[in-house]
Order: sequence, then structure tokens, then C-alpha cells
Amino acid sequence: MAIDPPMFLSLALPFGLAALILLALLQSGAARHLAMDMPNRRSLHAVAVPRIGGIAIMSAALSAWSLLPGFPSLLLLLTAALAGVSFVDDRMGLPVAVRLAAHGSAALLMVWYGLGGMHANAWIVASLALYVVWMTNAYNFMDGSDGLAGGMAVFGFSAYGCAAFAAAALPMASMSFAVAAAAAGFLLFNFPPAKVFMGDVGSIPLGFLAASLGLLGWRQGLWPAWFPVLVFSPFLADASVTLLRRILRGQRFWQAHREHYYQRLIRMGWGHRRTALTEYLAMAGVAGSAVLGLHFGMRTQMFILAVWATIIAGMMLGIDLQWRRFMRGADGAR
Repeated sequence: MAIDPPMFLSLALPFGLAALILLALLQSGAARHLAMDMPNRRSLHAVAVPRIGGIAIMSAALSAWSLLPGFPSLLLLLTAALAGVSFVDDRMGLPVAVRLAAHGSAALLMVWYGLGGMHANAWIVASLALYVVWMTNAYNFMDGSDGLAGGMAVFGFSAYGCAAFAAAALPMASMSFAVAAAAAGFLLFNFPPAKVFMGDVGSIPLGFLAASLGLLGWRQGLWPAWFPVLVFSPFLADASVTLLRRILRGQRFWQAHREHYYQRLIRMGWGHRRTALTEYLAMAGVAGSAVLGLHFGMRTQMFILAVWATIIAGMMLGIDLQWRRFMRGADGAR
């Protein structure tokens, strides 16, 4: 199947536009006046860095969407609205309740639309909306290291695009590739050492799109329900296990911290670059095997899921053991 003009547009335009927007903001100095990430005791960085990368990603991806035939306008509007709310949060900070209200409203509208409107079961809508809210925030939780969230977007949305393209669902493929290409343009400036951060204006909409496009692809019969979960499992597993652990400890799980697995790796001396490259291997592995698994039967698909569940659990256990030794060594050095 040849790549048609809309497909080419979804690749070239967002990549170039995202890179040009960031270059212009950095060269002009405007980036520092929009939003800055100031280092604190929970940061993994020692200097202030502009967190405006999401502006470029969303502007580029949604601009490409608007030129593509068959894109869902509601999804574009909801994504743009979440980006707007998140930009305000990056600039001046918003209460948790306000942010969650925006995430929940967008999730409910998206799930209601994806399930066909008035005929959708209320309990199913609520359950799927919670999933969308969780993926939205899980993606945000994982945006704390150079190159990490941008890389997940490149691998994750490329997997969506490849699966949709193989199923001849060109609108879905074009939208997915547009997001991946915009993230790749951002990654030019975010790969370690990062010149810009994504900010909530990027991570929140990307998490929302990961869940929403996954839901739409499932409803269109392009992939089974497990597919989006496996594709984004490097983020979902880390965020979910870390959140559960903090809840069980009675900690304020909604507050920023440095206890994610990727944060532990960096604190143990891996650095941003090595951590990002290692995560990329996992992202490429799950994305590639997820797309490949769509061409096999249910038994093979469940085998792939079981293998990756074992691998990810083993990696987490290994990091936990290394972390305990590291902390004992740090305590002994005091």
C-alpha cells in the first residue's frame, strides 16, 4: 500500500512544525517568558529549563489533524482544551480539583462519543472514563526525565499508526503518525541534555490521546482492548505500581515525588541519557511485539502479554533490589 498525500502530510508537517516552533521560541527568548521549570528538592535537574515543548507538540499535531480528512473534531477540541488548561497550570498552578475536573469532563465526553452517544451504558462509560483519566495522569507522572515522555509518544503513537495502517484505517493511522512525528520534532530539543521540557501542556494531552485513540481503535475493530495497554505499558506499569505503593504507605500520592522507577535509576547514577535509551529498548520491544501480535490468534497474544508482564515485573524487582542496596550505602556514608 503506497503512502498517500495525507499520510505524508501527517509525518512531514508536524515534525517540521514542532521543531520550527521550538527553535523560534528558544532563539527569540520567548520560551523563558512562557513557563519555566524551576529546580526544587524533588527535581532531577539543577538549572531552570523552559517547559513549553508541549505547545509545539500540540500545535503541530493538531494543525496536521485539521488538514486530514475524517478526523473526529470533538477529539481535537477536547485535546486543545486540555492543553489550554494545562498551560495555565504550567504558568501559575491550578488546584488539583480543578485539573481533575477538566480531565474527568474531557474523559466522559470522549468515552460517550466513542461508545456511540445516548445508547452507551452509564457504568461502562464511567469505568472507561476512569481509565482515560488514569492514563492521562499516568503519562504526566512519568514526564520527569529528559527524553522519556517524548520517546514514549514516538514509539506508542507509531505503534497505533502501524496497526491502523495495516488495517487500512488511514484516518486513524494519519492522526497517530501526526502525534508521533510532532513528538519526534520535540525530541530533537528534549533528548539528554534537554533544552526544553514538555510541561503539563504536553504530557496531559498526550496521555489523553493515548487513551482516546486507543479506545477509538478498539471500537473500530482495529485492535483488541489489550493493545493500547501493552503499547504504553512502560509508563502505565511504573506509574501504577508507584502510585499503589504510595497509597499503601499512607503517603500523599497526589504530590510530586522522586520514587518512580526511572527516577530511582537516575538517582542511582544511570543519568538521563542511559535511562532514556534503556527505556527506548523496552518501548520498542512492547510496541513492536504488540503490533506483531495483532497478526496472530488469541493464544499467541496472551503469550506475548504474559512474557512482557514477566519481563517488566522482573525489571521492577531488579531496580527495587538495587535501590535498597543504594539506600543502605547512602545511609552508611552519612
